[in-house]
Amino acid sequence: MTFSIHGLPVARGIAIGRAVLAASSRMDVAHYFIDADKVVEEISRVRTARDAVVEEIQRLQQSVALMGPKDAPQELSAILDVHLMLLQDKELEEGVKHWVSDRLYNGEWALTTQLEVISRQFDEMEDLYLRERKADLEQVVERILRYMKGVASPVAPPPPRPAPRQQDLLLEDTVDVPLVLVAHDLSPADMLQFKQSVFAGFVTDVGGKTSHTAIVARSMDIPAVVGARSASQLVRQDDWVIIDGDAGVMIVDPSPIILAEYGFKQRQGDLERLRLARLRHTPAVTLDGERVELFANIEMPEDAEGAVKAGAVGVGLFRSEFLFMGRQGKLPDEEEQYHAYRRAIEGMQGLPVTIRTVDVGADKPLDESRRDDAHLNPALGLRAIRWSLADPAMFRTQLRAILRASLHGPVGLMIPMLAHGSEIRHTLALIDHARAELDNAGIAYGHPQIGAMIEIPAAALTLPLFLRYFDFLSIGTNDLIQYTLAIDRADESVAHLYDPLHPAVLKLVADTIAECRRAGKGVSICGEMAGDTAMTRLLLGLGLRTFSMHPAQILAVKQEVLRADTARLTPWAQRVLAAEDPAAEMAR
Repeated sequence: MTFSIHGLPVARGIAIGRAVLAASSRMDVAHYFIDADKVVEEISRVRTARDAVVEEIQRLQQSVALMGPKDAPQELSAILDVHLMLLQDKELEEGVKHWVSDRLYNGEWALTTQLEVISRQFDEMEDLYLRERKADLEQVVERILRYMKGVASPVAPPPPRPAPRQQDLLLEDTVDVPLVLVAHDLSPADMLQFKQSVFAGFVTDVGGKTSHTAIVARSMDIPAVVGARSASQLVRQDDWVIIDGDAGVMIVDPSPIILAEYGFKQRQGDLERLRLARLRHTPAVTLDGERVELFANIEMPEDAEGAVKAGAVGVGLFRSEFLFMGRQGKLPDEEEQYHAYRRAIEGMQGLPVTIRTVDVGADKPLDESRRDDAHLNPALGLRAIRWSLADPAMFRTQLRAILRASLHGPVGLMIPMLAHGSEIRHTLALIDHARAELDNAGIAYGHPQIGAMIEIPAAALTLPLFLRYFDFLSIGTNDLIQYTLAIDRADESVAHLYDPLHPAVLKLVADTIAECRRAGKGVSICGEMAGDTAMTRLLLGLGLRTFSMHPAQILAVKQEVLRADTARLTPWAQRVLAAEDPAAEMAR
């Protein structure tokens, strides 16, 4: 019987194939007390399992290093680094020791108890990407548990294939039948091991748009649906399934008519991708001659190569905090940061790179010793530039590294979450201080443009102040929407109210673009709106000419740009802006 399962669309396209079920990573854990004389032995048992998993990840890293980007995308390598870091986390290790030594829990119980303790810390994080790293922690713990239980691969071997049905005969005209992976969740290590099976798509019960499964699926350009709830329980091994990565739907046991329809959509999608690929080297110019810049958002220096291949004309947002996170108190020093920024700059082959200073805070501390649990609302606490200004020595170290790296190519230095004139002046004074320190040490440095992010309504409403001090501005729509509407988009109970087309949001965005253009200052958008093709025409009509997005979104947005006539879009965009229901006006 045909039925559908709905989730979140995270990687576009259509995949049709047979389901391969990954056994649930949630394993049954025994709970019992041990004798006091068994404490050392029990801790050693957990450590041995942990070390075995570390070795496994390290072997996978070596395998990744030998593969090409098509087989092992850079995002996968970065996620393996995160898993290795989590495996070696001192808080995890010390917590297990505590539960075994003080409570006499058995190793598995101690491990899962400490997992819950750390998971609560992740749940409190405001940043969606970092909050979803809880899934990575769960996966490394579950990998240790699998080792302790003697369970290897979570993928069960497919059973003998049943006799073909009518819909099977529509598809099985070749020897190699596509496979679709269905799982509760998948670790990056699992995905790398499954690569040899040439999966055409992924479906997972859990996850969000910035979960690692989504990131890897997008980087591999594989259709994927996450957050499909009970998909792994409803789908049977070897079922025919369709993944609609555009709509976020999986169709199970499709009828011949549905198969034919989606087979046509799949062929159309393949043709569309080929057409988009031809645009890689085409300048992004509208029908009426307006030149548009399409930049990439990156997290690590290695991402620069993928940005260039995607046709980006630069990096509009290098999230530098990913160099800082999970260091157990040992922050990257000036030399490490300098070389990381330099690799990114040189990787862009002369194209501009905008580096955002570290965006951490009460909800995502650099190390646990700096955590302040008194903050009841981390989104409104000591984060981003507020954190940096509270630790000027750390901030100046980063500033010196960025200034030095800017000798190697065009660089923008961007400051997040500014709202007050006093913060602006303090920040610029520290940049001058960093320059003076380099001068005194006789160290050469470049002169990057200095910019600020507009992601707080207060900043958007006091733009003349920002335009007086900064060379360029970038609108961080993710936080701007959240703060304007008082909505946590990760909270399922209110996520439906998270609306980029809310009139207040559109007014802040439109006014920011207009004021920057009048002042002759560069302005971009680097939030999710920039990569949403449904928003491209509206943003062009509002006057935006610089977009920054995930590299995988660039070609689709470029196609929208090439088809656009901004002279006609401008009056339409003003009607949308003035509408009580902008979404309805856009749909006309």
